[in-house]
Amino acid sequence: MNLVLRDYQEECNELIDNLEPGSYLIQMATGLGKTATFTSIKRKGRVLVLAHREELVTQPIKYYDCPVGIEMANRKSNGEPVVIASVQSIIHRLENFKTDDFDLIITDEAHHAAAKSYRKIYEYFKPRLHLGFTATPNRGDNVRLDDIYQDIIFERDIKWAIQNKYLTDIYCLRVNIGYDISKVARRMGDFAPGELEEVMNQDVLNNAIAEAYKKYAKGQTLIFACSVDHAEAIAEKIPGAVAVTSKTKNRDELIKKFTNREIPVLVNCMIFTEGTDMPLVETVMIARPTSNSSLYTQMVGRGLRLYPGKEKLTLIDLVGTTGRANLCTAPTLIGVDLNAVPANKQDEIQGDLFELPDLIVKKSDCPASWIRNIEIVNLWAKEQEYNTHGVNYFKMPNGDMVVSIPKKRIRIPAQDELGKTTIGGQKVNMQRALDKVFKYLQDEYPQYEYIWNVDQMRKWGKVPASEKQVSMIKRFMKDFDTENLNKMQATQILNRLFYR
Repeated sequence: MNLVLRDYQEECNELIDNLEPGSYLIQMATGLGKTATFTSIKRKGRVLVLAHREELVTQPIKYYDCPVGIEMANRKSNGEPVVIASVQSIIHRLENFKTDDFDLIITDEAHHAAAKSYRKIYEYFKPRLHLGFTATPNRGDNVRLDDIYQDIIFERDIKWAIQNKYLTDIYCLRVNIGYDISKVARRMGDFAPGELEEVMNQDVLNNAIAEAYKKYAKGQTLIFACSVDHAEAIAEKIPGAVAVTSKTKNRDELIKKFTNREIPVLVNCMIFTEGTDMPLVETVMIARPTSNSSLYTQMVGRGLRLYPGKEKLTLIDLVGTTGRANLCTAPTLIGVDLNAVPANKQDEIQGDLFELPDLIVKKSDCPASWIRNIEIVNLWAKEQEYNTHGVNYFKMPNGDMVVSIPKKRIRIPAQDELGKTTIGGQKVNMQRALDKVFKYLQDEYPQYEYIWNVDQMRKWGKVPASEKQVSMIKRFMKDFDTENLNKMQATQILNRLFYR
């Protein structure tokens, strides 16, 4: 295949060609062609590409201009210049390779690189370069890759892609169809497929999906379902809709009819997550709940292609009760966290994609969120193994950490995938930033430690809120119920009211 790279792809590969030996991360939004980019890297020796799903193993083959070996299931390589391997297979075949067999290792969907299976592979091989490609802007909230990659060398996110007219704009809708997957088990970081299908594939929910399509969808629509049976059940509810599953033999013909507007809706189960050329998708409906940000971005990515006359993509997140599990929805695309938004306000988070961050900040700036934020910060710090030194941070939806004291706010910008942030004009790791802010508060504002130190607040904060606190809160929020507030909760609320 003769590839003509876009300017940014050439820029990325030129940068890679001049890298010092090491391990680096490249972030490129879904739809910007990361596969075309990494298969065009100038080879200076043998190349190993690591992937975790079958379609990601086979998809890059057509892009290479040399023999490609495969390590997956029954297939084995035989000294080819490029080897593409399933992580699950090659981890059991490392003895078939020498540690210096590969000059370059490429990890596709590199946000998985922190897993033990990947680490075992990295520890075995000794390449000149290890490059990780990812489309997922997780802002480091779920997993840090700082002990895998030393630097992020190239970033082109979805905002850049839309602003530069490589991808279409997105209008985001949330439609609560009333499902409850709070008791569905989780496996491999996502909802267990069998249990998810059992809960989701119900007549009342499928009717709600059809109603949401009728009311909100615009133009040619692609719906993602949980299973083959679920896809077929949804298709039966929508006039003209066709289910496309692993059983479907004439997929190319159906896609052609869809593009010619002869079929208005395609309902699929894990068929169109990636690699399928379907530029005319004007609406994407997510009827397959997921907490896997990679899978979510791949599903939405099917509708991001530009097409004549297509103004923007309508993205419909079909939501319900999820319990403690995080559900990926539109804000996931831009690395924004909905956890700070009270559950009863989350359905209000809709509009143009780049309007969502301000809307989320507005909806999360409320007493319920202020009180709960200590819990959010503690959970984040525990997951990341950070020491916040007891500083009373407020974690903003975009990942920024803010501490408020009278007449001053101190902000630590959100960390990136490598756990780095910028403070005082310098790029440092997040723990270093937390240490610096703590020392600054100790040195400059010891008189306000009762506000910025959570441990001190806890000592005196368990008793009921004082009459003065209640009176001050009522002055700003007349209808707010203060009956069960303790002093610490009241202080959190007053901090935000006075020191925003």
